[in-house]
Amino acid sequence: MANVQKILENAPRNSHGLGLWEEMRNFADMNSVQTSLIRFPARPEGIPEYHATLQVQDGSLSFENQLEAILKAYQDVSAGKTVLLRRFFLSDPANQAHRLETLLQDLPEAATSIIGQPPLNGTKIAAWIYAVSGGECQNGLFSHNGYTHCWLGGMKSAESGSEAQTAALFKAYDTALAEKEMNVADHCLRTWLFVRDVDTNYGGVVKGRRDYFNGIGLTPQTHFIASTGIAGFSAQPQNLVCMDAYAARGLQAEQIQYLHAYDHLSPTALYGVTFERGTAVTYGDRKHVLISGTASIDKEGKVLHTDNPQQQAERMLENVDALLQEAGSGFEDIVYSIVYLRDAADYPCVRKVLQSRCPSLDPIYVLAPVCRPAWLVEMECMAISGNGDKRFAAF
Repeated sequence: MANVQKILENAPRNSHGLGLWEEMRNFADMNSVQTSLIRFPARPEGIPEYHATLQVQDGSLSFENQLEAILKAYQDVSAGKTVLLRRFFLSDPANQAHRLETLLQDLPEAATSIIGQPPLNGTKIAAWIYAVSGGECQNGLFSHNGYTHCWLGGMKSAESGSEAQTAALFKAYDTALAEKEMNVADHCLRTWLFVRDVDTNYGGVVKGRRDYFNGIGLTPQTHFIASTGIAGFSAQPQNLVCMDAYAARGLQAEQIQYLHAYDHLSPTALYGVTFERGTAVTYGDRKHVLISGTASIDKEGKVLHTDNPQQQAERMLENVDALLQEAGSGFEDIVYSIVYLRDAADYPCVRKVLQSRCPSLDPIYVLAPVCRPAWLVEMECMAISGNGDKRFAAF
């Protein structure tokens, strides 16, 4: 890849004008991969973080050539860094996942997620990468400054039915966290639930998660977990639900803020689901803002602007903005974003809205119906701002 590490002189600053992160881009490299690499640089006591999105630009290439280009870009952006999570979006996992998995065996280990969510730019593969430099990473755990972070990807269950699979996934996740001196209730900050045939199977996911959370003491009176529940599928048709997740140990209760934006969005429990709209985590030198999958919804829990993808995209952005602002952040602080569409035909319209309203964003757009058929578009993202608090250790 040509000169991916070059820092643009006019890179956008964060919403507070502090210039704490820099943006590095290379938009049409020789391998036809559009690469967006954003680095949040470290202060003396912290460490750098990197988010990269990789998107093939030439849909006429064979899958093998697209895969080769993506992995070359992956190696370029991850050189000298520790990759914590890598997610690959495939158009046809049944025919593509095995080849990808084979090639990944030659690369350093990382939490890996391979999901069927076709890129909407007409290509077969895209990727999102989260990496750091510095600190220690062993057996899927990253430790620094008294914090331990755990990313897991591609979790699956052999149970029958989406409800049973969801419950089994959380149980297995809790068991895996216990080996790392963590648990779901106290340490999990973010989940992604990918649901095959979401219109049919999402109801089972909702019940399985709600029942499991009740069993471990997570209720509307305590807290839930930031999450995206969206259509997505693995290479194996028996996997109705797959899960990725992120947990952290060493945080004090005062470092965690659950985001609601009640002027714009309803409590999720109002319509029977159990997740937080977003979660912010404050460190000594920065703040992470994890925004759940967010759609065109009002404070009564109703879908707004049915059958109108443009207006839904505008309301979606309004809701995301409200959540970011509650955490003292803004669109300029977003380090990655994914936009999910039910209908591929809405891609040009929705993309135009985001380019107009949020020109600094470079989302990955994928075909992935939202949990309610009336929702045509949903967005998730993560922001990093310089709103740290010196009472706590740096990231």
